[in-house]
Amino acid sequence: MAKPRRRYNRSVSDHPAILVFDSGLGGLTVLREIVKARPDAACAYVADDAFFPYGHHTEDEIIGRVVPLIGELIAQHAPRLVVIACNTASTLVMTHLRASYTVPFVGTVPAIKPACASSKTKRVSVLGTKGTVKREYTQRLIADFGQGCDVSLVGAADLPSLAEAALRGEPVGDDAIAAEIAPCFHDGDMRTDTVVLACTHFPLLLDRLIALAPWPVNWIDPAPAIARRSAELLGPAASATAAPQPTFQFTSGRPALAHDILAPFFGMHVSA
Repeated sequence: MAKPRRRYNRSVSDHPAILVFDSGLGGLTVLREIVKARPDAACAYVADDAFFPYGHHTEDEIIGRVVPLIGELIAQHAPRLVVIACNTASTLVMTHLRASYTVPFVGTVPAIKPACASSKTKRVSVLGTKGTVKREYTQRLIADFGQGCDVSLVGAADLPSLAEAALRGEPVGDDAIAAEIAPCFHDGDMRTDTVVLACTHFPLLLDRLIALAPWPVNWIDPAPAIARRSAELLGPAASATAAPQPTFQFTSGRPALAHDILAPFFGMHVSA
């Protein structure tokens, strides 16, 4: 028997609820842009840090984990919109989520189309997790939107964890970051001029990435585009008043990160 599709609260509120989901803290880069684009929205951020990093699990394990977890979170938060602020999850579970739940979803996929459209040298690198860069979905994006570019896929296995460690204030050496991004840079007559940040954790390190790059490149962060799409799906703001500050939830149950890390990141009071 087919599983019944869960319904979400369709009532219109002055502060429409948005659920932002990621495996860890990388989705904060997306949440920050959503808050800017829709200050009227009541945002709840959920980090599945008990299962972090997703890149260490199989595809079946990720699907089996995320799909029912999102159903529980929809029941808990009754969102008008769910944003999957994780490339690894988005490339695997979006079809399953849309088949199971009626709430609209916005995913996060490598921004290959704008990167290739803007590249002058036609040398583009996609910096993601090993899972994201090997997916057939990513290969299809290159085939459909590569526009004749030489696209290199770079799987950075340790960079998400390095980004989270740096955000927590732990020491992260330049050498460790430089080693992860080095394969992105191809020299010669036509140098790499564009790098797609295909993991929402990576913009957490953007200042370090810029400083450690062997030459300047255009770093493509998908967060602003995700925020614009989310705002479009919500429709016009129902209220000119700002919503309450975002709330944060961790599947591991560790609330201390809310005040020690998240508040300084957003420059505001936050609620755990």
